[in-house]
Amino acid sequence: MNYPENIAEKLGFHQIKEHIQAACLSPMGSEYAAKMKFSTRFPVVKQWVEQVNEMKQIMAEHGGEWPQQDYFDLRPWFAPLTLDGHYLAPEEWRDWHRGLDILYQVIRFFASIDGEKYPEIAKITQNYLNKEEEQGSNFRQIIPIIQELDRVFDINGQIKETASAALGDLRRKRFAEEQNLRKKLDSYIQQAYKEGWVSKDFSLTLRNGRMVIPLAAEHKRKIKGFVQDESDTGKTVYLEPADALVLNNEIKSLESAERREIIQILSRLSDRVRPMVPMLSAWYQWIGIIDFVRAKAVWAIEHDAILPHLKSSPWVDWTGARHPILEESLAKIGKKIKALDITLDDQKRIMVVSGPNAGGKSVTLSTIGLLQYLFQAGCLVPLTEGSTMGFFDQIFLDMGDEQNLENELSTYSSHLSNMRYFLAHAQEKTLLLVDEFGTGTEPSLGGAIAESILEKLADKGAYGAINTHFGNLKSLADRKQGLFNAAMRYDTTHLEPQFILDMGKPGSSFAFEIAQKIGLPNQIIENARKKLGKSQVDFDKLLMETETEKQIWEAKNTSLAVQLAQAESIKEQYASLKNHLEEEQKRLLNQAKSEAKQLVKDANQKIEQTIREIKEQSAEKEVTKEIRKGLNEFSEKKLKVQAPAAPEKVQKATINGPIAVGSWVAIKQADGEGAVGEVLEMKGKDAVVALGGIRSTIKLNRLEQVKAPKAEKSTRAAMRGIDMNDRMAHFGLTLDVRGKRGEEVYVILDQYMNDALLLGVPEVRILHGKGDGILRNLVKEQLKRYREVKLVQDEHADRGGAGISIVTFK
Repeated sequence: MNYPENIAEKLGFHQIKEHIQAACLSPMGSEYAAKMKFSTRFPVVKQWVEQVNEMKQIMAEHGGEWPQQDYFDLRPWFAPLTLDGHYLAPEEWRDWHRGLDILYQVIRFFASIDGEKYPEIAKITQNYLNKEEEQGSNFRQIIPIIQELDRVFDINGQIKETASAALGDLRRKRFAEEQNLRKKLDSYIQQAYKEGWVSKDFSLTLRNGRMVIPLAAEHKRKIKGFVQDESDTGKTVYLEPADALVLNNEIKSLESAERREIIQILSRLSDRVRPMVPMLSAWYQWIGIIDFVRAKAVWAIEHDAILPHLKSSPWVDWTGARHPILEESLAKIGKKIKALDITLDDQKRIMVVSGPNAGGKSVTLSTIGLLQYLFQAGCLVPLTEGSTMGFFDQIFLDMGDEQNLENELSTYSSHLSNMRYFLAHAQEKTLLLVDEFGTGTEPSLGGAIAESILEKLADKGAYGAINTHFGNLKSLADRKQGLFNAAMRYDTTHLEPQFILDMGKPGSSFAFEIAQKIGLPNQIIENARKKLGKSQVDFDKLLMETETEKQIWEAKNTSLAVQLAQAESIKEQYASLKNHLEEEQKRLLNQAKSEAKQLVKDANQKIEQTIREIKEQSAEKEVTKEIRKGLNEFSEKKLKVQAPAAPEKVQKATINGPIAVGSWVAIKQADGEGAVGEVLEMKGKDAVVALGGIRSTIKLNRLEQVKAPKAEKSTRAAMRGIDMNDRMAHFGLTLDVRGKRGEEVYVILDQYMNDALLLGVPEVRILHGKGDGILRNLVKEQLKRYREVKLVQDEHADRGGAGISIVTFK
């Protein structure tokens, strides 16, 4: 049993319950949402959360096919309908008409769900389908009822004339009699107007269900008939002429017959539905469950909640844990919540959280309690993928001021009462959450009692987290099995909380530093340091220094990680370039060998042809000379060796002044034909020189300054066109093209893909949004042009779905 009784309210669960209730489409679903509560049955909770997770997927894939309104609650009419002779009024059938239609649409939608893909949702529907079959009925029996209602009622819920042959005949007769009566009374009105007994704006009207004519009271005896009514002032009477009496009576008789026929129609409808009441009752229970699961899925989608890995024993292994209520509040003012990473296992069960006030300790406790309560109430939880959710039999919470004036309990007494309950009922499957442990009394006494209580709770094998400022509890957490320290991270440079939980070390309260920041006099602070004692001051100082050093090293590690990633990328590029050059060398050699073979073949053919022609010409001198001349021409043209171009000789024009960055230099050689390059960097007595595409470090005494060749300048400028480090530093793994025009996307995406291929990244994401799909299709088509692309697929539904394309390179 959870403690205290109002734990759901203290954790804020009631706010989430209200949100889920508001998301329900039907009164039936809202009733289920109102009954949400913490469960200690793991199989049941597992089934609940798997249902919600499957519903999330169904909504992502088929959400537009689900009716969103007209979920009328027909249950109040089920009991009356079971009574023989009871029938529903036309306005009641109007709600039934739309309600049954929506019910059938939803049932049919879920009856067609793939049971293998959504087993838990299919199981709910299949259970009801099986029940119906056992009762000899089926939900498809709703179709004839809907068709009958379509036949009987119009879109306004009025009974059609064609509802029955008798009703049509009665209505036609009544219409004819009314027309006859109207003509007769119109003649009386015209006569009365001519005689001046009525004004021009008087017309026929109904009184007591009978058609009459209005007449000035002083002229009521001018026409023989019956006064059915008179005005409030008595100046006008409503007269039924004597010869209209029979017609009015006939109309009244036809109206009574029509009502009797309508009752017969409504009774037949009710009799037809009456045997289906048990089936409809079951299906309305089902639609409440489905609507409730859907509402929880809506909440999960809005808060990016997931189904983590499940564990039936106590365990907490969360990454990216977010307090949903706080996250929603911060979002309204444009801020983002800091997610928490929390781990409680069988070796480190109780976390002792320390740190400065307003640093997030209470939020950490509240987050742990609320997410665990949410999960065991059947909801998905706002964590990141890979988290594991354990299971507890009870949650004990001691948070906030619980003074009780009636029982004369102080804040500290209230805390001790809670601790007494914890000690009496805590066990291995209990999750303890205690805020400001041990406060409310004299610090040394409160700390000693808190330490004793904490030791006992640890011995009981309970799990949990407590917040404290007491140094003795931090010390206990370092030496007591089952306990461990954690701290809320604090920016020691700017003295500001960072709302990040660091596990494994205690934190300082930074009391003196905060006091100094808000402007408390230095004399007061120094005096307080002396009163506190050197050991405690040194302890807090050590904690602060440790935190500062940790933040410095974390910043350096981050910088080194970036540099390492850049170095690895450059290494991969060089390796790729080396492989390319080796392959190119092999290709050129193979090509040269192939061409050489062809030349040898051609030469042999030419020689053979020459010998044959000499023999055929009987070795005449002039002919032989001409044939040899042709052979020489073939040799000169086809087999001529082309000598490589001689390297350009450098004119070593001495330039006064020392060699510096940017100078053009030549390597000193005896033949005066040293290679030329540009100085990129000076390193003492050495210089880094760019010789073509190679960087080389050379002693200054081996170099001499020369004039810069124009060709070398242009070549060097071209070589300096791509700065790999700069591109790597500014390259992001996600490209956002939302809101761009088509022609802009072509240019932007082409440049981005070139950079991605140049940098050798394995995968990128293109954010184009869903919309009408135009931009998405344009991006997909353009990506097909790149042979280096291995796969293009949509992002996971929980992280953007079809609005993001993931591009994987070969």
